[in-house]
Amino acid sequence: MKEKIYLIPGLMTDERLWKRLIPLLEDEYELIHVPIPHSEDFDEIIDILFDYIKEEKVNILGFSLGGYIASYFAVTYPNRVNKLFMLAATPGASNEAEIERRKEKFAVIEKNGFNGLTYEKAQSLVEKKNQNDEDLIKTIQDMFMDLGKETFISQLTSTFNRLDLFLDLVNLDLPIYFYYSTEDRLLNHESIKKLLSTEHNIKIVSREGTSHNISLEEPKELSKQIKKWMNI
Repeated sequence: MKEKIYLIPGLMTDERLWKRLIPLLEDEYELIHVPIPHSEDFDEIIDILFDYIKEEKVNILGFSLGGYIASYFAVTYPNRVNKLFMLAATPGASNEAEIERRKEKFAVIEKNGFNGLTYEKAQSLVEKKNQNDEDLIKTIQDMFMDLGKETFISQLTSTFNRLDLFLDLVNLDLPIYFYYSTEDRLLNHESIKKLLSTEHNIKIVSREGTSHNISLEEPKELSKQIKKWMNI
């Protein structure tokens, strides 16, 4: 029987986030996509996940917002987690400047409606070497548009309520892997500096580049890191 890995996506992403990664891992692992529950309350979100996940202990990988949710789940229910993988995600709270920028997005939606991502905006979210990858750009656009306004508002609002999980996370007694791009503009780099300057057992691995959507942009590289994590 293959070992299972539960995959939690990020803000405005769904199972298509894993479409380039799954073929590289499915011979060895059973990969289970877990949609982010529709709630603005992280306690409610992880309680829904608690009931959704039937195994006694699981390997859980979360991307971006999903990485924060996976971390929150792990520090709240450590007896339910075997291993934790944080992909392009940090455990810190949102700062005031971030919250204000996100509130401004709500104002734009109220004024202009929900129009998804333009091609140019989606293209700007990927590394320069991947900006001619039509399938990649369209996947990012399609996920965002298909999930829609209500999901966007719910997921973005939840980020206002982030607690700093740093101390709880570094004190967990389980294998934790943190993988990110060094120039990822969407990450909280102050939180990363804190992780890098503190003694703990978290395995921190970085890659050179700007990619946030690593599973779509660098699936081979990511699959190797996941296999290392699973072999800890």
